[in-house]
Amino acid sequence: MCITHVIDHHKLGDLTTSEPVYLRFEPVGCTATILTKIYRENNLDINQKMAFLLTSAILSDTLHLRSPTTTNDDRKILEYLVPIAKIDNIKSYANQMFEAKSDLKEFSSKQILLLDYKTYTFNNEKWGIGTGETCDMNKMLERKDDLLKEMHKEKKRSNLKGILFSIVDIIKEKNLTLIPGVIEENVVRQAFQVDINKQHIADLGSRISRKKQIIPALEAYFHQKS
Repeated sequence: MCITHVIDHHKLGDLTTSEPVYLRFEPVGCTATILTKIYRENNLDINQKMAFLLTSAILSDTLHLRSPTTTNDDRKILEYLVPIAKIDNIKSYANQMFEAKSDLKEFSSKQILLLDYKTYTFNNEKWGIGTGETCDMNKMLERKDDLLKEMHKEKKRSNLKGILFSIVDIIKEKNLTLIPGVIEENVVRQAFQVDINKQHIADLGSRISRKKQIIPALEAYFHQKS
């Protein structure tokens, strides 16, 4: 596989290439915002189907512009795309999409854990951080014990120092994070100044963005410890 372009809205990691490639990174809420900019910069028409896809991506990634990652660029681009996409009621459509994302009854606990999952290195130690977005937190919590078991398995399988899984209610903007062990408990307690209950859950309040609210707090904690 030959990579020629990289367009993203996350910070640059340890990416290396054998030859120079086109890179475009912007601090926006969704890569679809950048893609729409590229269309417009090159005077390319966006048809209804493409506008619908780009709109859906922005709604999903920014939680209908409610995520802390949302920028004015995302708002302006969404305002531009919606008429082209011919979506009459954007709020209703966003809620339908969120409900569809929350329907995980056909997924195994392992699949749920790894659906939106990334690994990070803190002080040369690897951690796994997963997120499960839902409109009904109780349905996800019903699988808590199975999720904790899968977290232990993934921790061992991938030789992780720690692993966390945040259950995020995208309507109420609430985060309950599963804590599988003592190492994770100590880190979360100090990094977020919260307690962990007997059900192995930490209430992280309205911290719904892994990129903007979870990872920076962990990075600050581990930097202080180094």
